[in-house]
Amino acid sequence: MQTTHSLLSKQHPSRRSGFSLIEILFVIGLIALLLTLVVGNIGGIFGGQQEKVADIFVNQTVKLGVVPYKLDMGNYPTTELGLKALITAPAGKEGKWKGPYLEELPMDPWDNPYQYRYPGTKNINGAKGYDVWSFGTDGVESADDIGNW
Repeated sequence: MQTTHSLLSKQHPSRRSGFSLIEILFVIGLIALLLTLVVGNIGGIFGGQQEKVADIFVNQTVKLGVVPYKLDMGNYPTTELGLKALITAPAGKEGKWKGPYLEELPMDPWDNPYQYRYPGTKNINGAKGYDVWSFGTDGVESADDIGNW
């Protein structure tokens, strides 16, 4: 006499487990489509953040160094001294200089140095302060520059 288990196995042919080639190709195609959409939009996601980083540096971070420098030295750093005067004492001014006023001078998000000019020429309301700016994504002076004006 046969057991119930052997009767059932003869009535129902066994299925092979696993995925067919068509199913695997379909899943790979969906993953490729999703990756294309995500990678295509990454530039837009991070591009705006780079501009925000540059804006924060030129409008807030530099101010944290330039204002104490002016209080100690009596004036903003000259264009020739540049922002480096916030890191190392200018020659002949070591006695008044109480820095460093910034820990380091970072490059802008596009790996270019920030620009500095004193007296500034682009300040709002004609104030004779300083100009600090990044050349932006194209790396040259143009309409996409990000500055403290």
